[in-house]
Amino acid sequence: MTEATDDPEPIARRGLMLVLSSPSGAGKTSISRALLQRDPLLSMSVSVTTRPPRPGETDGVDYRFIDAAGFAELAATGGLLEHATVFGNSYGSPRGPVEATLAAGRDVLFDVDWQGTQQLRQNARADLVSVFILPPSRSELERRLHGRAQDADAVVRARMAKAGDEMSHWAEYDYIVVNRMLDVAVAEVLAILQAERLRRERQSGLAEFVQKISGM
Repeated sequence: MTEATDDPEPIARRGLMLVLSSPSGAGKTSISRALLQRDPLLSMSVSVTTRPPRPGETDGVDYRFIDAAGFAELAATGGLLEHATVFGNSYGSPRGPVEATLAAGRDVLFDVDWQGTQQLRQNARADLVSVFILPPSRSELERRLHGRAQDADAVVRARMAKAGDEMSHWAEYDYIVVNRMLDVAVAEVLAILQAERLRRERQSGLAEFVQKISGM
């Protein structure tokens, strides 16, 4: 095998927005944590919210905490890629930090539902890669929800009732991953991420690279 005689600079590329969605209990959070641990080029989108910080939360790490007026101004001026109001509190993904990260050739991970994904698609389709995480069966989804020991039976029933509606949007996503085993599901999402990074249109420095090595 012939070894390379030089160490060329990596080809410049624009980052991408990797969106993971799933019904509660399908494993989206566990997959997200594993991706962030394994891939140094991937970072989590830090949302802005109007709700007050909870004990242990750090501003700028868990969320960016702002008041209602500041949130309304961001939304009105196009400063949010997606936003929603849940139980009286507003949440959104700020455009500025995401755009800066993408321009630097790094990727941003989003943990949003199908409605948030629709907004991201409308505002940044060329940068979006969407993955929907499905459970292997309805009974396994219910088992996982009970196994977390975080919710009362009534809450689990409510989450199961909502899961059907959430899963009905699977066809709106670019990729579908069935989370039978966590390690396998993580590997599949990493494979998607790597393939999407290699798309010709995302490699902004490709023309210059080809010109250099072809001697043109």
